[in-house]
Amino acid sequence: MNALRRPLSLLSALLLFSPAALPQQTKKAGSFGNWWQGRFTDPYTWRDIAPANLGNSNRLEQLLRAGKLYLSLQDAIALALENNLDIELQRYGPKISEADLNRAISGGIARNQGNFINTGTTQVGGDGGGGGGGGLAGGGGIESTSQAVTAQATGTSLNVANFDPVFTSTIQRSKTTQPQTTLFNTGTSSLISVRDVSQFSVSKAFVSGTTVSMGFNNFISEQNSGRLDFNPARNVNASIQVQQRLLQGFGLAVNNRNIRIGRNNLKVSGLAFKQQVITTVAGVIARYWDLVAANEDVLVKRQALALNQKLYEDNKKQVEIGTLAPIEIIRAEAEVARSQQELTISETNLLQQETILKNALSRTGVTSASLADARVIATDKIRIPETEPIEPIQDLVSKAMDNRPEVEQSRINIESAKIGLVGTRNALRPSIDAFGRFQNNGLSGSLNSLPIPPVPGATNTTPLARNPASVDGFFLGGYGTALGQVFRRNFPDYAVGVTLNVPLRNRAAQSDMVREQLSIRQSEIRFQQQQNQVRVDVQNALISLQQARARYQTAVKNRVLQEQTLDAEQKKYSLGASTIFFVIQAQRDLTSAQANEVAALSTYARARNDLERATGQTLAANSINMEEAIQGVVSRPPSTVPGVQ
Repeated sequence: MNALRRPLSLLSALLLFSPAALPQQTKKAGSFGNWWQGRFTDPYTWRDIAPANLGNSNRLEQLLRAGKLYLSLQDAIALALENNLDIELQRYGPKISEADLNRAISGGIARNQGNFINTGTTQVGGDGGGGGGGGLAGGGGIESTSQAVTAQATGTSLNVANFDPVFTSTIQRSKTTQPQTTLFNTGTSSLISVRDVSQFSVSKAFVSGTTVSMGFNNFISEQNSGRLDFNPARNVNASIQVQQRLLQGFGLAVNNRNIRIGRNNLKVSGLAFKQQVITTVAGVIARYWDLVAANEDVLVKRQALALNQKLYEDNKKQVEIGTLAPIEIIRAEAEVARSQQELTISETNLLQQETILKNALSRTGVTSASLADARVIATDKIRIPETEPIEPIQDLVSKAMDNRPEVEQSRINIESAKIGLVGTRNALRPSIDAFGRFQNNGLSGSLNSLPIPPVPGATNTTPLARNPASVDGFFLGGYGTALGQVFRRNFPDYAVGVTLNVPLRNRAAQSDMVREQLSIRQSEIRFQQQQNQVRVDVQNALISLQQARARYQTAVKNRVLQEQTLDAEQKKYSLGASTIFFVIQAQRDLTSAQANEVAALSTYARARNDLERATGQTLAANSINMEEAIQGVVSRPPSTVPGVQ
């Protein structure tokens, strides 16, 4: 026991000035006083998070010229990375997960957080409008969906103690008056006690399953009793208590599981952000090519209107000179009206595509008058390579498995679920805790100034004066005397033991264990389904690309043939070998062939975009830097438009 005197005295001294009771902070610049004050105040200071950024980047204004928004594909992608609200919303995910990780490090359980990925599939479908309408590919109507990505798998059947040190203090002053049934004990019929209590303790848990508590207690009491040798009397004690969990709650794997899960959730949030970037960029690319196709469709409809208008004018002249029946003017005029209707539908579809794209590239949508009124000019064209690069399907699937964020998210979530299962399995064990308690006591006081009352029933009823020699002088003194006894360990207490808690049937823990394992098995099955779906996505995207290329090649050949047919029919008509009916029919067929070629171009661009997304190559194919995406600032300058200031 003598060997414990010095370390226990040192620990008792550290108890008074222990920095463990203070939150750990990085030393701040400035005076030492400010730094020390910050150690006390910073953990309890409200910190305002910066307001949401709802302003557009300067790039948008730089691309607005003379009431028109000139956009290359790379400009559209850069604006999406800087201004798209779906991406901005997802930027908060990693920050929330980082706060949850900090909570887990303190011993708390991370709050449940779901990452919702907005798939951004808003699009406008074409309206055939009759005749050779040939609308845009992609179906009709407007839609927008979202996809939920779960980022939590805690399995917290067994709670974890608080890893942050906790300081507790109680200061109290009390006065009590107690009537006495006998004068023998106190020498008075009404005992009045004044008691001052000040208690201080610091406790902390560790990931090993250990809990350490240190306490320092002071009791000062003063009574109106003459029987006491010391009045007032001071009782001081300092204690250290250690508790170690031996079965349930023992070990690093159990007690730091929430920290590891929190780190995994931080990774999942980062992957969810990456997935949102891929989803949004792929959607913007699709919307951009839809806009290009819509522009081409408008040009086709204008060309058709011009042809029909020319036919009408030619027929009108021939009727005037008497070489053509008047009914042919009505037929030509009807064709002009039909072409005008198709052009109006095509132009309004173009306006809708512009509105959707502007909304995706601006934080304020189209509320800005300058942006709402601006016409979008797409400066890039859809280009189909002469030859399609051939890559084995197994290589494409391998790329998809390596690069698609949702696959890695599923892997991490299963890993987190297995980490959480450690706590569930540990909860099956009985609870056996070893504990040890060491306490030093001290007592001091002043000689009681009240006379010693006579013993009830004695013949001598005169109170006696207290003789100082009859009192142990070791206890005479002030607070320092009692404190010295504590540090010298003059009056030590020791206690060691073991507590055992055994649930006899343990059905709740067994149910938790079965449920957690079944949930993991479900997750593994869903992961296999996801992998199978990835293979299907890649295969379908590759097939769609092949179909789109074949469709485009067929559409080009058909358009060339229809041009030749119209030219031949017009020549025959000028020679009187054909009728206006066949000319109109040839013009309609050419318009339909041109519209089909535009739709085939749009379908190919979509198929190429879908293949890049299915294989997880969207970011690499468009030279997107994830650091710039996280910051929301793209270093690449806006594209220049020749001839536009």
